[in-house]
Amino acid sequence: MITTVTLNAAVDKLYLVKKVELDTVMRVEEVCNTAGGKGLNVSKVAALVGERVTATGFLGGFNGRYVKSLLESAGIIPRFAEIDAETRSCINIRDLSTGKHTEYLEPGSKITPENIAEFLRIFKEVLPQSDVVTISGSVPKGTPDDFYGDVIQLCRSAGKPVIVDTSGELLRKTVQAKPTMVKPNTDEIEQLLGYKPGTVDEIVEAAREIHKDGIGYVAVSLGKNGAVLVCDEGVFKGDTPDIPIVNSVGSGDSMVAGFAASISRGYDAAEMLRFAMAVSTANALEMPTGHIRLENVERLINEVTVTKLS
Repeated sequence: MITTVTLNAAVDKLYLVKKVELDTVMRVEEVCNTAGGKGLNVSKVAALVGERVTATGFLGGFNGRYVKSLLESAGIIPRFAEIDAETRSCINIRDLSTGKHTEYLEPGSKITPENIAEFLRIFKEVLPQSDVVTISGSVPKGTPDDFYGDVIQLCRSAGKPVIVDTSGELLRKTVQAKPTMVKPNTDEIEQLLGYKPGTVDEIVEAAREIHKDGIGYVAVSLGKNGAVLVCDEGVFKGDTPDIPIVNSVGSGDSMVAGFAASISRGYDAAEMLRFAMAVSTANALEMPTGHIRLENVERLINEVTVTKLS
């Protein structure tokens, strides 16, 4: 079973508009509501590739009940700590005239020490049944800066692999706790190492530096230029086919889901990267955020190329 941690869950709303204009009334052509937050994108995609998934974190209010119902309808087991405040909404506006996206992300409601204690109680209950744990995204107000580190230590003590996808100070403290895998982009590498790599060679060297510091797998997404994976098995570069992108939001989360499923299934490093990239690319072919079709994944697996660089 894959257990996902989403402390800052949301109702994600995708608005399709003909053209974004300021200082006027814009009519929305179509709306797509999904259970959101980076970790819930991981949850949905992991379930779609056939994994059993339990989702944990914080939910509250009407939006929280709505998110829970969306997860249950997707076959995901919700095990959330309930809070009194309303779960946030996040809006993604797609300009159909340009294909560009603008996102408006609400902050999460403040949580209390009692909420944190309840989450930890639930997490300790589900951890023994977990094959892999993923921790994704930001944290709501009231969460200690080193809280992800505490969750990672619980996973390490239980012998459970844990993947973390976050940024900023959270990422820096997370790396200190030595999770099994991190998935930084070049901006996040700069936050960790103090410099921003530009070329693929520089990205590989930066990932190696993070790996040598005790992180088992370092995966760096390069957007349309593929991805790099550095681990004990070596350095691998993956490339994807040129596809017509429908909605790329959630593709990084889909990659995390692909890696989590790969670890659960015992794939080697090259297989992990190939599968994770196929899943990530499949997400970009769909309008809903954090959604894939298995037939697309199966087709793309044969079109993703993975090269061992060293």
